[in-house]
Amino acid sequence: MIVLIIAGGSGTRLWPLSTPTYPKHLLKVNGNKSSLLQNTYKRAKLLSDKIYVVTEKSHSHYVQKQLPKLDKDKFIIEPSRKGTANCIVLALTKIEQAGQDLDEPIAILAADHHIDDMISFKQVFLDAEKISKELQKIILVGIKPSYAATGFGYIKLGQIKRTKQKTINQVYKVDSFKEKPKLELAKKYFNSEQYLWNGGYFIGSINTFKQNFQNYNPDLLKTYRLLNDSQKNKKIYQSLDNNSIDYALIEKIKDLYVVPAGFNWLDLGSFRDLAMLIKEPLSDNNYLSGNIVVEEVRDSYIHNYQKKPLVVIGLNDVVVINTKDGLLITKKDLSQKVGDISKKL
Repeated sequence: MIVLIIAGGSGTRLWPLSTPTYPKHLLKVNGNKSSLLQNTYKRAKLLSDKIYVVTEKSHSHYVQKQLPKLDKDKFIIEPSRKGTANCIVLALTKIEQAGQDLDEPIAILAADHHIDDMISFKQVFLDAEKISKELQKIILVGIKPSYAATGFGYIKLGQIKRTKQKTINQVYKVDSFKEKPKLELAKKYFNSEQYLWNGGYFIGSINTFKQNFQNYNPDLLKTYRLLNDSQKNKKIYQSLDNNSIDYALIEKIKDLYVVPAGFNWLDLGSFRDLAMLIKEPLSDNNYLSGNIVVEEVRDSYIHNYQKKPLVVIGLNDVVVINTKDGLLITKKDLSQKVGDISKKL
């Protein structure tokens, strides 16, 4: 197996902790000594020694600094942000040019997820690799929901697919994809046990991806060939339209399969998620860091990264983040909106 870590991102959802030039995968959370990216790399090492990282030029130096043991030729640098579809196409061309086996499955991982259960993680991806190799199909890894989330897309499970491989985890045909639902619909999805969160994990070989490009989005195959052959990669790449791999390819594939994963998983897409990660709250269920004074405050997540004191009085269920890049004050249940607001800045 080859592993490709996507370490791009625009740093919007955890603003002002993360920024476009210092996205969230570079952050160390919950007192960890390692960043989200570094922990993803450790998980990748459980699967393979053939690891590539695709990142964007504005913060590529930070990515390389955090992964000093990874050879420089394993870093793939986007000239600019053009969405996950294009960054994956670019990375696949570079992996082909490096002389890797075009039929060897590639596990594509996001760099900014938090996962505790290493044993289950490894088994799920090893099973998905076997199935991808046998079926010569793209295999997804979906996350078994732990609550009725409205911030994730969902995968509806179809029939179980029988394979010749001896695997611990079953594989299902993908019935359909569902957009981020309203709460009542999310509750129905959760209670039915027929849906998985779309974690954005893909396993498939270069030849498998190219065949799906040809069948479902010939423009991606054209981009692949241009980037693979041209000496003007940077100019070509910057002319591409921003596009998500889910919309451009994955949701169009008719014969797509998914392996359910039961490991603990957090996308850390909001400060509410980040608060859930911290295991030892202070008094009144507050999470406090820095030069802070609170009075009559409960269930809040407050960080002050500046020297001046930060005082919060009489507020509950809030997030307050003060850094050199900005000051954020929001109700916890509205923290999903931070990404939209930060884009306006």
